[in-house]
Amino acid sequence: MTKKMHIRPEKAAKTALVYLLVLFVSFIFAFPCIWLVLSAFNAEGDLLTLDGFFPQEYSFDTFRRLFTEVNKYDYRRWFTNTLFVAAVSCVISTFLVIAVAYTISRYRFKSRKAMMKATLILGIFPNFMNMTALFVIMTQLQLINNLWGLILLYSSGSTMGFLVQKGFFDTIPGSIYDAATLDGASDFRIFLSITLPLSKPMIVYTALTAFVWPWADFMLPSMLLVDKSSWTVAVGLNSLDDSEFSVFAAGSMFVAIPIIVLYIALSKYLIQGGSAGAVKD
Repeated sequence: MTKKMHIRPEKAAKTALVYLLVLFVSFIFAFPCIWLVLSAFNAEGDLLTLDGFFPQEYSFDTFRRLFTEVNKYDYRRWFTNTLFVAAVSCVISTFLVIAVAYTISRYRFKSRKAMMKATLILGIFPNFMNMTALFVIMTQLQLINNLWGLILLYSSGSTMGFLVQKGFFDTIPGSIYDAATLDGASDFRIFLSITLPLSKPMIVYTALTAFVWPWADFMLPSMLLVDKSSWTVAVGLNSLDDSEFSVFAAGSMFVAIPIIVLYIALSKYLIQGGSAGAVKD
């Protein structure tokens, strides 16, 4: 015999209210994205002439202009510059963050806690407070208008965010390290053969976050990159005026595609890495 499911009216109303609230919040966040996509197909292209949510006339000419009018936009070079900076910074930052987090978690040495406290205190201050100092330092190093200068700043600043990774390494049982040490494994062999295979979710999480920051950043590139040929996508699109808003929207769509693809493809590891680093056994 089958039992009939009886749902109380109060519970059904509460569930319906929760779903309506989630749909409403989702619509608020999705509305600007949908409007930006529709604006990319607007034939008029001027921000000041947009009337309503839907364009009066649709056209693919915006995308043609974005990739063919090199003298005016040079979007392909901007995209290549952004990809180069983000990819190289991602590799270097991931290595540095994982190395620092593992060292802080695995070893006990003098000033260890002081370093963690200093990191927490420095993380309180916003990044724009050191913009002037960074500009002076990069000028002295002759790294203005140089993509490697951006990579240096992104990579060196990434180590400040090692606490999540440290929390993940803290969850690895110390008995595993003790057993490997008794078997004669060196510290480097333990890190390479034991820690890294167990840390795949955290490595993916670290790599994704290290890639997204330089990919979408505007403040540092706008300060350091002067020549148009060395601009990143964020700086290049920001230089467009209101009459080129459709081109801006089309360029923004292509910037978002790699991030969306990466997050969808690696979302499982991203969630595992973020949640594992947030707790400590």
